[in-house]
Amino acid sequence: MFAAARDVTERKKAEEQVKQVSQYSRSLIEASLDPLVTISPEGKITDVNTATEQVTGIERIDLVGSDFADYFTDPVQAREGYQQVFAKGFVTDYPLAIRHVNGTITDVLYNASVYRDDAGKVLGVFAAARDVTERKKAEEQVKQVSQYSRSLIEASLDPLVTISPEGKITDVNTATEQVTGIERIDLVGSDFADYFTDPVQAREGYQQVFAKGFVTDYPLAIRHVNGTITDVLYNASVYRDDAGKVLGVFAAARDVTERKKAESLIQAASVFTCAREGIMITNASGIILNVNDAFTRITEYGREEVLGKRPSMLSSVHQSKDFYTSMWSGLAQNGHWEGELCNLRKSGGEYFCSMNITAVLGIDEKIEHYVGLFSDITAIKEHQNQLRHMAHFDMLTNLPNRTLLSDRLQQAMAQAKRRDQIVAVVYIDLDGFKAINDRNGHDVGDQLLIMLAGAMRSTLREGDTLARIGGDEFVAVLVGLENSVSCVPMLHRLLDAAAETQQHGNLMLQVSASLGVTFYPQSEDIDADQLLRQADQTMYQAKLSGKNRFYLFDVLQDDSIRGHHESLQRIRKALVNREFVLHYQPKVNMRTGAIVGAEALIRWRHPVRGLLLPAMFLPEIEDDPLAVEVGEWVIDTALSQMEHWSDEGLDLPVSINIGSRQLQQGNFVDRLKKIMAKHTQIKPSTLMLEVLETSALSDMTQVSQVIEKCAEIGVMFALDDFGTGYSSLTYLKRLRVKQLKIDQSFVRDMLEDQDDMAILVGVIGLAAAFKLQAIAEGVETKEHGTALLKLGCELAQGFGIARPMPAASFPAWAIGWGLDATWVSLPHGG
Repeated sequence: MFAAARDVTERKKAEEQVKQVSQYSRSLIEASLDPLVTISPEGKITDVNTATEQVTGIERIDLVGSDFADYFTDPVQAREGYQQVFAKGFVTDYPLAIRHVNGTITDVLYNASVYRDDAGKVLGVFAAARDVTERKKAEEQVKQVSQYSRSLIEASLDPLVTISPEGKITDVNTATEQVTGIERIDLVGSDFADYFTDPVQAREGYQQVFAKGFVTDYPLAIRHVNGTITDVLYNASVYRDDAGKVLGVFAAARDVTERKKAESLIQAASVFTCAREGIMITNASGIILNVNDAFTRITEYGREEVLGKRPSMLSSVHQSKDFYTSMWSGLAQNGHWEGELCNLRKSGGEYFCSMNITAVLGIDEKIEHYVGLFSDITAIKEHQNQLRHMAHFDMLTNLPNRTLLSDRLQQAMAQAKRRDQIVAVVYIDLDGFKAINDRNGHDVGDQLLIMLAGAMRSTLREGDTLARIGGDEFVAVLVGLENSVSCVPMLHRLLDAAAETQQHGNLMLQVSASLGVTFYPQSEDIDADQLLRQADQTMYQAKLSGKNRFYLFDVLQDDSIRGHHESLQRIRKALVNREFVLHYQPKVNMRTGAIVGAEALIRWRHPVRGLLLPAMFLPEIEDDPLAVEVGEWVIDTALSQMEHWSDEGLDLPVSINIGSRQLQQGNFVDRLKKIMAKHTQIKPSTLMLEVLETSALSDMTQVSQVIEKCAEIGVMFALDDFGTGYSSLTYLKRLRVKQLKIDQSFVRDMLEDQDDMAILVGVIGLAAAFKLQAIAEGVETKEHGTALLKLGCELAQGFGIARPMPAASFPAWAIGWGLDATWVSLPHGG
């Protein structure tokens, strides 16, 4: 619309084109981030863009036709500006404030001009507003100072640039734009070396940065687009992500060709008083001649208090005489010095500053005065200290974390060797903390950890270390021990401290601790990680021995533990190498002959030992996180097989054994859903999870919750090896299971052992009472099946029906399966 209004030679044609403007032209207007509006001679809005809708909070349909002045905080001022447009034909940077419907005020500067028809008649006004309320502080300051002051500020700033590992510019500052004569938008994405007189030298310097991690005072010459050459000294360093990967290079250039002139002008420029950096000017003898307001703000000294004195009045004890000798030597040799100082404020408080001192020469090339520019970087230093603290200390308890523990343990080991002493490494795991955390919430759990950390730390000596390495696990490093026995009193104090009752609000909280202890040095070379593993393994022994006690590492027993570790590593390798397979054992109805499902059973196709049964490897991982990985592999593989069978026309429910470790994962149900989401062809109701009765009873509440959540998505549970656990009758009603699996030990001897027969009768009756399916395992003969049918148990599996078989063999078996004639002829009810 604006372009059409300005075309006075082809006005009639332009007006016709405006009526037929394309969607593309409209989108260009809408793309403007500034509010645009057209206004009739009577002051009514005729059109707006989306930015105007946003800044007023009113839709275009409601804005069009309304009085344009109604949306400003000062309608009178708005109308006066509108009259100026008609009087002069235009206004520029006319200040107004737009009122949003939610009350928000947006300060703007308006540019507006009239547009006319071919006869010169004014058709209206086109106005564009620029939002000046959210501008950056630095940009606002630049706008406020004179062009002369602004040029001096920029002259005192160094060109800064960030460069990608591939050598492409990713960002620059205004000083870089000025020294090259190229705008940031054109610099970003280009090769950084293109703007130097010697690109080869520039790339060599860049390689040095990557080789050493930094370069300092690297000489280069920047070429301006107008041909001007600026000699600079570059300081550059790589910057990395948290993992240590190099993300790029940060480089700062110091202009050494124009510096003398720029610094000489500082003393006379009005920018001197406006600069945010502190500025101090001395004569050649170091006597202070002048300071700016920022100097006073940072140091707390007024101008009159420092004139005629030396800068040493600001010095703290942190810089030695050698430091200042080196600084003045650098000034004498290079004409400038830059670095960090810790100085004193007038009140006595310390502050850190980044200082840049330049020697300003006169016409005779002798030093006339020094100019020092400095910024207060105390907040940055404090933040760096906080980051260092965060990197080495646990955020919750403020104890050393795993990183600092490793460093202190290494130091303790080295010190023990030098002094012929012993170091004790104590692995501490709290007993019963999880129950408190689950029952009372994480906030209470965190407070308990803080109190226990303080209690345990108070029992240690000055040189000892207590670290938190995660969750409710801690490690203590006890140093300077004469022998292993001398640490026993400290171990008892740790146990007592951990077992103290802690009060949090109205809650009285108490846990205990299991301690595993190992010592250094040992008969064989051992590193810090091995010591921690020994202490961890020994702590587990303390857990098994009853908790609330310490256990000392046994080297002989470690051989067995090491063998267990090696077994775990081999099983993990087998999982990665896909050496595990599933076999499937059919489940049938002995009365009807129907195949009611199959149980998935894991096997290890060992490359050397052949096909291994679960009992030969699953116990090794029972208490290790690897059990969860293997269990999830079984679920995923079984579901894939069910899909394959379904494609072949065999839709068969499958049951899968779930280990105790896997079942007790807090996110078990979420992980199960994630696996099932990959197999949308399988109905959840065709998957049954079998859990050992002993596992279910170990944490009745948690297991019951898992079963309930699984039932919500259609997955059912069976209680495996039923009858072998404890309190089955008491807790059975709390478990929402569909099926009881009678343990094969009772079925196998039922024909000879009357006690087993009695147990079977009881279990089958119990299942009927709770309206649960009963399925018998271990049916090896037709006599077993006959006896079970007479007792009312129709579902069974076992060698007498079919052995577990590879998945590929199952469809053929299903086709050839035939019910035993004895069972067919057996009447209902025996």
